[in-house]
Amino acid sequence: MKRIGYFFALLLWGCSSTQLVHNWKNPEIVLFHANKVLIVGMTANQDAREAFESKMQKEFEKRGVESVRSLDLFDVEFTSAERSEQEISEVEQQLLDKDFDAILFNKVVGSEDRQTFKEKLESVNRLFFNFSDDYAGHQDMYYDGDYYSDFTVYHAETSLYCICVDKERELIWRGAIDITDPDNVKRSVSDYIKLVVLAMEEQQLIFY
Repeated sequence: MKRIGYFFALLLWGCSSTQLVHNWKNPEIVLFHANKVLIVGMTANQDAREAFESKMQKEFEKRGVESVRSLDLFDVEFTSAERSEQEISEVEQQLLDKDFDAILFNKVVGSEDRQTFKEKLESVNRLFFNFSDDYAGHQDMYYDGDYYSDFTVYHAETSLYCICVDKERELIWRGAIDITDPDNVKRSVSDYIKLVVLAMEEQQLIFY
């Protein structure tokens, strides 16, 4: 049943601006519930960061789970310069002291430019039985500058870490998600969050 639900989620969101391309869960974890979660959107785009953290916080609120945005916890000075492993560990200890038990960490890890063909509805799934018809139906590939459509795909990751006592930021779950041409930040963030929530529900993590 889990497998069916997972593929249903992919089909449901396959036509949106986001797509889940990889989904990993710690095999030692069956169920994971958190009482207080820190939401971190790591990006230099302040609008995208605020949109992601705020919308994700609302998803936690709907399910009765306390959450805090990194915007409300990390001061400007902390995120304006590189921090050492020791400094980050100190932050983790502060989170433990404040009863946090999980971090939902989102980041963009890369991007790539891609090309696709202009869709021709009349030739989709059409079977050509001779060369002349096939050639005539696609010859504008030679001279039509709009035949190819350029777009950018951003590769993002969302990871769920347990920051429980005696465990060093243990990875519970990670989802790799592709975002296509995020010109509309609001829509892309909304699609992204819906996909993350669906995947975590499927894996019985926090939202189950």
